[in-house]
Amino acid sequence: MTLVKSDIGGNITRLESKYSSNPSKFNYLYSLVQLEVETKTAKASSSCTNGLLWLTRAMDFLVELFRNLLDHPDWTMSQACTDSYGKTLKKWHGWLASSSFSVAMKLAPDRKKFMEVIGGNGDIMGDIDKFCTTFTPLLKENHKFLASVGMDELKAS
Repeated sequence: MTLVKSDIGGNITRLESKYSSNPSKFNYLYSLVQLEVETKTAKASSSCTNGLLWLTRAMDFLVELFRNLLDHPDWTMSQACTDSYGKTLKKWHGWLASSSFSVAMKLAPDRKKFMEVIGGNGDIMGDIDKFCTTFTPLLKENHKFLASVGMDELKAS
């Protein structure tokens, strides 16, 4: 999970930095993207648009992982992660990233331990269900917007 966390954190930092440079101009994520589209820098690997794209894809993975944890209580973390990866990120990754993911799955945490770490003392399954239900429409909106600016087919470099 460290790889996913690091990737998400890096993309959030990139977006936060751009926002901080001019909060009134970049008060919406879409205004960041529009500027990069207009200046033809949206597809650069260090662009905010690219960061939003990969952040959205990483969140797709996490939502799918949480759904698997809800729907398949008998699956190991490795099974849940591998299935989620195949449904979300794999088509966007090249050989190296896919191979790295396969190796990382050998280090996946124990499911029970993972659930304890993220669960605290609350209703973890209810919280996961609410997160998936609430977050999925937001991700769909991001995908729709990113597709409208030609970013929907960009693969990892």
